[in-house]
Amino acid sequence: MRLWAIGTVLIVVMLGAIGCSQKMRAIQDYDEDIRLNPQHSEAYYNRGNAYTKLGQPERAIDDYDEAIRLDPQFAWAYHNRGVAYGDLGQYERAIQDHDVSIRLDPRNPFAYHNRGLAYRELGKTTEAERDFAKAKELGYKP
Repeated sequence: MRLWAIGTVLIVVMLGAIGCSQKMRAIQDYDEDIRLNPQHSEAYYNRGNAYTKLGQPERAIDDYDEAIRLDPQFAWAYHNRGVAYGDLGQYERAIQDHDVSIRLDPRNPFAYHNRGLAYRELGKTTEAERDFAKAKELGYKP
């Protein structure tokens, strides 16, 4: 039994490393896409998502910044940058990005939910509850 438990831990660690390796490979692919087409906002956005999954919100924010510079109407780039700011504890900046995301795409339940999380972190429970209710109304399911 003990050996199996150790083996399970090793397998889990190996699977985590494989996942990390795949994310790093994805970043390399987006690097190449950006090299070939530096105006491709979605490549920056997707590379930012990969950095987020690797726990590197600062690098993700840099890529979301560029995606937004290239396409100021890219609602999901604002949304994900807001999430990254929230990961860094920068809740006011997160709310600002979620505000823009909601203005661009008012039917996105995730933007309301994540803005609600930022409001809750700031102790603004009324605003948080309002956003959680709107997210639920739009179909958000935790």
